[in-house]
Formats: sequence, structure tokens, C-alpha cells
Amino acid sequence: MKKIIITLDGYSSCGKSTLAKQMARALNYVFIDSGAMYRAITLYFIAHAIDYTNDSAVQEALKQINLAFDYNISSGSSDILLNGRNVENEIREMRVSNLVSDVAANQYVREFGVAQQQQMGLQKGIVMDGRDIGTTVFPNAELKIFVTADPAIRVARRYLELSAKNPGISKEEVQANLAMRDEIDSTREFSPLRKADDAVVLDNSHLTREEQLKTALQWVNDKINSLAVL
Repeated sequence: MKKIIITLDGYSSCGKSTLAKQMARALNYVFIDSGAMYRAITLYFIAHAIDYTNDSAVQEALKQINLAFDYNISSGSSDILLNGRNVENEIREMRVSNLVSDVAANQYVREFGVAQQQQMGLQKGIVMDGRDIGTTVFPNAELKIFVTADPAIRVARRYLELSAKNPGISKEEVQANLAMRDEIDSTREFSPLRKADDAVVLDNSHLTREEQLKTALQWVNDKINSLAVL
């Protein structure tokens, strides 16, 4: 069967990564977590006290960063490696969440990430989620999905995820963090978050994981079938 590139864009905590992983598993495609890449870069910046507003410092730091994905048998998905070290858990910490949108807005960080992502997609058969995948990274992707959900539901989902690791966190902190990230992601100068003109919208506010996967896979089948008759 013909393999395609599938992109999922949308705001934080809309369930993009969860859906992308499900789709990749069902289709036997490679899942690439672009958000994890920017989180890993942010973690490096924090650990080495890199000033993300200093372009010279950012460019030098990026030369020292190597990103890769390693398949995790227990989770059934790929973990991010930063310079050969598994940092999948560290990049989910709030200290990274609070800074990642600012770091990812830097032009040189964005160019670094996009170049690596485009290289990964050369063979097709990939599912990638993020903020600018269908607009900047793969503007010619065969299937683009824009995932959205009610803001209150996004906060509840994110709080449930973070409170399991950090019992002291409050819903107010989570809400403030999501609002800040939405603002930065939507207004940044380089590759802002927006729906591609040819993207289909998936509002999963009231869908189960099984229901949204069924919908997305139907879109995949429809797209592949339409390409087969061209």
C-alpha cells in the first residue's frame, strides 16, 4: 500500500501525540514527536544556562546537540535521546513546559528542528505531530489533521497527566501555562501555529480515543484510495 506523510497540528494538550502514536502503530508507520525534540533542546538550554534570546549563544549551543529516537519496547513508542541520553521523562517536567514555547520560537532553533524533521520524512510512512508540521515542515503532506478541543477539557487532561508526576501542581498553574503557550505558539514570528488551508479539523472534546482513531484512520484510507486512482 502506498505510504504517505500524515501531519497533526494543534494546541497543547489536544491529544495530538496520543493520536499520532495510535495511528503510527495501526498503520505500521514511524511516529516522530516534534514536540519532544523542542523539549529536549529546551532541557539542554536549561542545563547549560543558554540564553535563548542571544542568537549567537543559541547557534553555538545547537552545534552541540544531537537528537535521536529510540524505540521503547515497554511503552510501544519512541523515546527522545539527547546526545545519546534518554530524556523522555525529564522533558515532561514543568520547568521545561514553562520555557519550551519561548525556546521553540527562536528562529535558529526552529530552523534546526525543521531541517531534522524534514530529513526524517524523506522515506514517507511517517506520522508527525506539532505546531507547524502541516504548514512549514511538510507543506506538501498528503494528509493534514488539525486537532482541537475545548480549553477547559485541555486543562483537565493536562492536569491529570501532570498531577500523577507532580502531586503539588494546581489546576490554576496548568491553566496559566497552557494560556501562555497558546499565546506564544500563535503569535511567534517564525512558523506560528495555524491551521493549514487543506487540513481537516478533528475536534476531540467529546470523543473517546477509539472514536478519534477510527475517524483519523478513515481519513487515511480515503486519502490513499484517492491517490491510487490518480
